[in-house]
Amino acid sequence: MADLIRTAQYFKVQIADKPGTLAGALTPLREAGVNLLAVHAFPRSRRTQVDVVPEDPIAFKNIAKAYKLKIQGPKMCLLLDGDDRPGALADLTDRLSSARINMTAVTGLCAGQGRFGAILWVKPRDVKKAAKVFGIGLS
Repeated sequence: MADLIRTAQYFKVQIADKPGTLAGALTPLREAGVNLLAVHAFPRSRRTQVDVVPEDPIAFKNIAKAYKLKIQGPKMCLLLDGDDRPGALADLTDRLSSARINMTAVTGLCAGQGRFGAILWVKPRDVKKAAKVFGIGLS
């Protein structure tokens, strides 16, 4: 199977850097049936920044508003998935490097059953150029 590369909208949510706050932010989304394609959380300025890539950005925004989650965005990222193999992520990131596009962050992982996945961030001004490198449109 060929690698699937697509652009996606993501939102930033700032939460307290305490046990249970991520679960507290994700629970209303689960209860509302909002499917998340990716979640990446990391410490930032004594808080935790959570980048959320919802399958349905409109549904996500509606639930976030109803539960008074303070969100920023949408912004764009790239989602990648495909067959796991040595160098899968290196091959894809090399294409961006060859186009002189700097990645601001990347998270890759083995998804099991011979699959891999990654979320890749570039500067907003480079999203269109990165999409062109991969031969995809903006979503």
